[in-house]
Formats: sequence, structure tokens, C-alpha cells
Amino acid sequence: MTVIEVFADVSCPFTQAGLHRWFDRRARAGRADVGLRVRAWPLEVVNGAPLTGEAIADKVAALSTVYPALFAGFAPSVFPATTLPALAVTNAAYRVDIATGESVATLLRDLLFVDGQDIADAGILHGIASDHGVPVPDASDQRAVLDDLEAGRRRGVTGSPHYFGSGFDAFCPGLDVSHVGTEFDITANGQKFDEFIDRCFGTSP
Repeated sequence: MTVIEVFADVSCPFTQAGLHRWFDRRARAGRADVGLRVRAWPLEVVNGAPLTGEAIADKVAALSTVYPALFAGFAPSVFPATTLPALAVTNAAYRVDIATGESVATLLRDLLFVDGQDIADAGILHGIASDHGVPVPDASDQRAVLDDLEAGRRRGVTGSPHYFGSGFDAFCPGLDVSHVGTEFDITANGQKFDEFIDRCFGTSP
């Protein structure tokens, strides 16, 4: 199986949109032979402080104009104080197999942005792990989160999400982001995303 890697945080709204676009295109292309390994890029460590719902509300609002269903339940007041436990659960899920890892990585983001749940809640994380046959995260999963961060730094990760494939990488592909006054303007760039997907699936000329 070909594996594309993406460094991302669970609380990043751009990743929520990007992962759904990627998985949708894979399904449409019938390319089950290409997997996506979602690695940790813990923004609270990168930035020295966790993100807050209020701090990303403008980005979510802009993304909601393009992908309303993916942010339907976003609630700034219900936002994880930390994403480190969720990132550790994701790593534990990938230890089961890549399909389980993909499912858990996607579900965590949907719970946050679609269902408005606090994914730092230990009960929620336990339920996700139990439902997917994922072992309880241990110290190795916690270390793996920081190991991913160091690996991302060595590889030149720009931010969340940053994808890596054979001979290429792409930061937040297929979204044009600009400021209009104090607000964000976000447009889905189909051509850029098509080019990125072609490289992921090895179909580019």
C-alpha cells in the first residue's frame, strides 16, 4: 500500500476540511490502495499554548461558507483544553492498522466540529477506543506525539495540515486563504487540489 502522511492537529479546522476532501476523492477514484497516515502536529506545543474555540471561530466561520456540513456543530465554548490525549488515541489506532487510524482520526474531528463535543474528555476518548478495538493509549503513544512533532520539524512542516508523499509535499493544498479587512476569505481551489490528488495517487503526468 502507498501511504501519504499528513502532519496535523485535531483542533485545526483546515485539517477537518482537508481530510474529508482527501477521503472523498479517494473513494471516488476507487483507490483503496492508497492510505493516509495522520501524524501529530500538536499546535499547543508548537505555539506554546492550546488553541481556543474563540481564537479559531473566524476561520471556522469562513470555512463554513464552503463546507457547512463539516462545521455544523462547532461550539467555541465546548473546545478541548488540550489535544494531546486525542493525538495519542490516534497513534494507538494506527498501531491497530491504517484503516482504524484513518477512522479514528476522522471521527475525532467530526465529534469536535460537527457534533460539538469536547474531545479532551476521557470518557469520550475511552468510548472511541473501545468502539474501534483500539488499545488504551500508553506512554509509547504519548511519546509518539512528540516524536511526530520532532519528525515534522526535521522535514520542514509549515503548519497544519502538511502532507508528504513520494517526492512531494503540500501545505493546506487546494484552499486559497486571504484576509478581507479583519475577516478571512477562503476559496476552494479545485485545480490545485486536483494536482495534489494526482500526485498522491500517482496519476500526474
